[in-house]
Amino acid sequence: MILLETEALTRAYGGVVAVNKVDFVVESGLITGLIGPNGAGKTTLFNNMTGLDVPSSGKVFFNKKNITGLPAHTICRMGIARTFQNIRLFKELTVVENVMIGRHFKTGKSETKGRFLNAINSYVHMKQEEEQIYEKACDWLDFFGMASMKNELAKNLPYGRQRELEIARALATDPKLLFLDEPAAGMNPQETDHLMATIRKIRDLDITVVLIEHDMKLVMNICDTITVLNYGQKLAQGTPREIKHNPSVIEAYLGKEEE
Repeated sequence: MILLETEALTRAYGGVVAVNKVDFVVESGLITGLIGPNGAGKTTLFNNMTGLDVPSSGKVFFNKKNITGLPAHTICRMGIARTFQNIRLFKELTVVENVMIGRHFKTGKSETKGRFLNAINSYVHMKQEEEQIYEKACDWLDFFGMASMKNELAKNLPYGRQRELEIARALATDPKLLFLDEPAAGMNPQETDHLMATIRKIRDLDITVVLIEHDMKLVMNICDTITVLNYGQKLAQGTPREIKHNPSVIEAYLGKEEE
């Protein structure tokens, strides 16, 4: 089943076309890779699908609903979460507080707008909700093996753990679809192997995953399907094996030999 798709999505900045009429499809339950050389338009495509940017033309559909141009917070509440190339944690807050922020965002549509007569009920409701948010945040930390670190400041975590904490915060919004933008960037081989196992565990929770990644070992080992961009255009789509042996993809990465 198609969970998300774009139709001829285009994003131009003045005379520069960063993404050019891209048809991108995400199948529910799969791990989809989005790869391409630097400057291929991968993050721009992510931004236009997740509401951080608005396409110049084309459409984005999620669960068959047109979400083109909707703001990021609306798209998040519909069930799409993401991480970023550069870690964006609240580094002066604790580990558990960072995850709680993600959960607050999901439950943030206040149901406690009563005035004076409802003040006491509202207070009780908010206290119960806060306890539930804390418990859910702790559950996600346990999923990542970080429960013992919950009271540490986020800035004190090792780099790989900071990456995982950002994913945990995204998962706290209860997404159906998770976008990961270069999750293995800056990780050592051991951290990358651990990340691969974690992404598979996330998929096993019935959360569809799409990732941008330059680590080809990671991409080829965990992705069910891969889409390749080059100069803003869709170059190829297929299984890891098909992509690995595609002459156009090889040329885009390695260049064409002069005759």
